[in-house]
Amino acid sequence: MSKPVERVEVITGRERRRRYTAEEKVRLVEETARPGMTVSAVARLHGVSPSLLFGWRRRMAEGGLEAVRADEDVVPASRVRELEAKVRELERLLGRKTMEAEILREALDQTHPKKLALRLPSPPPGGSR
Repeated sequence: MSKPVERVEVITGRERRRRYTAEEKVRLVEETARPGMTVSAVARLHGVSPSLLFGWRRRMAEGGLEAVRADEDVVPASRVRELEAKVRELERLLGRKTMEAEILREALDQTHPKKLALRLPSPPPGGSR
């Protein structure tokens, strides 16, 4: 039987959840793959919920499979969200600049109206009338 957990962690402040780094998550998931270790045993040893460890294992497996299938690097979802937000911001700025260019073009057209009707025909090429 496993030993009882001797460590007690007190979380102070406004956050109620622990934050784990990517390295900590990988280390714990790799620990579950060792011979004789189970997810529940690793969870008890480190004071982590077994469902949390199962979720990390599933995400690591899915991410690896998707990367192999697509022959691409795995990108964190947070990075994808960050880039999507940047694209939205750039699209918004592009829309604003396009609108400014249209307004300036209209203003320019109003200050320099085209005088197509007032132009006189050019003289014939031979100089005679």
